[in-house]
Amino acid sequence: MSQVLDPPPATTQAASTPDPDDLAALAARHGLSVSGARPSLPEYVRQLWARRHFIGAFSTAKLTAQYSQAKLGQVWQVMTPLLNAAVYYFIFGMLMNTSRGVEDFVPFLVTGVFVWTFTQSSIMAGTRAISGNLGLVRALHFPRAALPVSFCLQQLQQLLFSMGALVVILLAFGVPPGPSWLLAVPALALQFVFNTGLAMVMARVGSKIPDMAQLMPFLLRTWMYASGVMFSIHHMTGPDSGLPSWVGPLLQVNPAVVYIDLMRFALIDSFGGGMLPDHVWALALGWALVAGIGGFIYFWKAEETYGRG
Repeated sequence: MSQVLDPPPATTQAASTPDPDDLAALAARHGLSVSGARPSLPEYVRQLWARRHFIGAFSTAKLTAQYSQAKLGQVWQVMTPLLNAAVYYFIFGMLMNTSRGVEDFVPFLVTGVFVWTFTQSSIMAGTRAISGNLGLVRALHFPRAALPVSFCLQQLQQLLFSMGALVVILLAFGVPPGPSWLLAVPALALQFVFNTGLAMVMARVGSKIPDMAQLMPFLLRTWMYASGVMFSIHHMTGPDSGLPSWVGPLLQVNPAVVYIDLMRFALIDSFGGGMLPDHVWALALGWALVAGIGGFIYFWKAEETYGRG
């Protein structure tokens, strides 16, 4: 006797996939929104401005804590660029004799080092702004642009401390104060906008490529050597240099050169207008607008991705 066993009919349960439209309607009905969603650009600017006090307090706190473990404390804010200038003077001014033909070489060099350090430190801080503060980014909701802006503001505050030492050096080497010193204010303001925009670009890149923080010192060192920090581009690329005629104008439109030379022109009498590139203030404003606006928009476009993954 054979018995045929029929298997029980397979029960299939259709997987029900929620309709995204229904979920969106449900969220809208209860006033819910996507966490960390990118706001519109005007709204983003408004949120950033609303947190201006946080940005100022955060930058001041970071500046105070920077040398808190050192015995000399905040003195290093001035000592670091001064020591860099002393090293560059020994190597370039004495051994390589790049001071030849440059009047007031020590004020020329120290001004270049201080202004370049402002750009270099801002970019390095911007590169680590997101990747080095992931705990803060993931714990609190705020416009992420506040971080690179606050780090650039920190570097500006540090530069202003150093400017006191720069004034002493200028006076010690016989450079008298004059009305042209007031030009340092708009020059620094434009450089701050430029630095902040570039820091935002590097903050986005650094958040995706952590190794960028290791690569940046080499790129910045190369940029520094092409920016006339330790030598005069006007003298080095003159008719007797043997270089092609286009090298000098190309180097002089370098944004770092533009801001360094503007500060030298403002503070040092012997650095005349003939050493500046043509339309130098238009160049300074153009670089500030391109880097500042472009960098801000580039950073804002990835607002939803910071701190994820």
